[in-house]
Amino acid sequence: MSEELNPQVYSNRWADAVGSGDQASPRDFCRCIEQGSSRTQLPTGFHPERQDTTAPGWIRLLELVEEAAADGREVFKPLVELTAEERRQVITLPPTIAKLISVKHLVLYASNLVRIPPEIGAMKSLEEFTPYTSYRLHWFPYEITRCPNLRDSTVSTRALYGNYKRRPPFPPLSAAATGRQGIDFEDLDPGVWGATAIRTCSVCDRHIHGADLHQVWISLKTSGADVLPLLVNACSTACIDALPTPPEGYVQVPHTGGEGVSRPPAGRWPRQ
Repeated sequence: MSEELNPQVYSNRWADAVGSGDQASPRDFCRCIEQGSSRTQLPTGFHPERQDTTAPGWIRLLELVEEAAADGREVFKPLVELTAEERRQVITLPPTIAKLISVKHLVLYASNLVRIPPEIGAMKSLEEFTPYTSYRLHWFPYEITRCPNLRDSTVSTRALYGNYKRRPPFPPLSAAATGRQGIDFEDLDPGVWGATAIRTCSVCDRHIHGADLHQVWISLKTSGADVLPLLVNACSTACIDALPTPPEGYVQVPHTGGEGVSRPPAGRWPRQ
C-alpha cells in the first residue's frame, strides 16, 4: 500500500523501525525524481554508487542477516540495529538475504538503499515488504515477483520511476543493449546496468552470457495496491515475450526507458 492513502497512519505505524537517533544523517539527499509540480523533471539514470563492503554498517548488516537466518525469525528489521551513520553506509542488501527463508515481513523503513538485489526472490515466505520512505529506491528487481506469498507492501510511490503523480521517465537501457563484447558481467558499472553483477535470467533463472542479455523495464502489481517499476534481465526475447501485461494506466509493454517511451498522463490514480 502506498503512502498516499494515509501518510499519518503509516508514519506512526513504523515509528519503531527508524533505529537510533544520533546526530548523523541516515540518508543521502536525492533529486532524481522531482516532487514539486512546478519543477521540471530531468532525465533519470541509475544511482552509480557501489557498496563499500569495508564499511562498519555493511559488516554489521552481514552479521544481522546470518543471525536472522540462523534463528528463523519471521520479522526482519535490520536497520534498527544500526546507527544513523551505519544506515547511511548501506546502499543495497547482500545476496545472503536468500537465506532468509522464514522471514515474512522485511522492514527497510527510511533506508539509504538505491537498489535491491535479485536474491530477494528466494525469500519464499515473504508476505509483507516495507521500504517506506526509502526515497532513493526508485525501482525493484523483477525477481521480487518470485515471492509467492507477498501480499502487502508499503512503498513511497512518489519516488518511483513512472509513478502516476509525475510519470518521471525510466532510465534508458539503450547503452546497456549495445557494446557488450568484452564486458565483465561479474564487475559492472551500476550507473549503466543497475547492478554490479548480472548472472541469471530474471524470468527463467538460466545463466546469462553477456551477448544474450536483454534488459527491459516493466510495471507490475506485485502486492496490494502497489504497482512497482521492475528491471528485467532476460536471457532471450522469448523470456521478454513471456512477461505479463502491466495494469491499466501504465506503459502496456516491456520497454527500454528513456524520454521516447509514451507514458500515460500524470496526476490520475490508475484504476486498479
